[in-house]
Amino acid sequence: MKPWAPGEIVVDPNGPEPLYSQVARQIGAAIEDGRLPNGARLDNELDLAARLHLSRPTIRQAIQSLVNQGLLVRKRGVGTQVVRTKVARPLRLSSLFDDLSELGDKPESVVLVNRVEPAGDDAIEYLETPGLTHVRRLKRVRSTGGEPLAIMNNYLPDGLIAPADDELRDKGLYQLLRSAGVRLHAAQQNVGARQATEEDAELLDEKPGAALLTMHRTTYDDSGKVVEYGWHVYRASRYSFNLSLTNNV
Repeated sequence: MKPWAPGEIVVDPNGPEPLYSQVARQIGAAIEDGRLPNGARLDNELDLAARLHLSRPTIRQAIQSLVNQGLLVRKRGVGTQVVRTKVARPLRLSSLFDDLSELGDKPESVVLVNRVEPAGDDAIEYLETPGLTHVRRLKRVRSTGGEPLAIMNNYLPDGLIAPADDELRDKGLYQLLRSAGVRLHAAQQNVGARQATEEDAELLDEKPGAALLTMHRTTYDDSGKVVEYGWHVYRASRYSFNLSLTNNV
């Protein structure tokens, strides 16, 4: 694929789409398909405006819209750079670690919580195990390319696995479960959204109130028992879910 050049942008001053949006859409497409790779620098606003015969405010608005989407970042003394594009994750029975690895990324983790604790009413309900006395509680920040991507929270029945922090940093949870002989079979999953709390913002390098995607998942083994319950938040600027629909009529 040949390198992207600003001359590839074509704008229609008589079209219904605003000029800044036409520019942003085409730069965004070049980022998404790899013509503008991670770390690439854009020409400054004056040069882009001159090349495209557009006003500087139009170019500034186009760039700002891509900054807001998390595709570009402005760095003092460096200029405007492409940042890592969104991770588009399929909805399937796999861990974030697995999906990032398949995309060619090197997942990184910071383990915040890894302990056995008394099972509260919520954990007993989520794990669908009346009489459960203790659970393993996990909390990790998953990153890729040096950027935090998600906060991962999990409950597991105590005794199912007992991973060391190093294992949680180097492997995905589902990989650890499968290695322990757990046969993952199915999951119930809900995807939603909310705003970042102060803690979320600090851990994910976002601003308080930023948009986050949420996922709650209950995973079952082949005997129908719940083996883990997870509640996670993802940076909406770096992450999306892909859902395939079929017509069964």
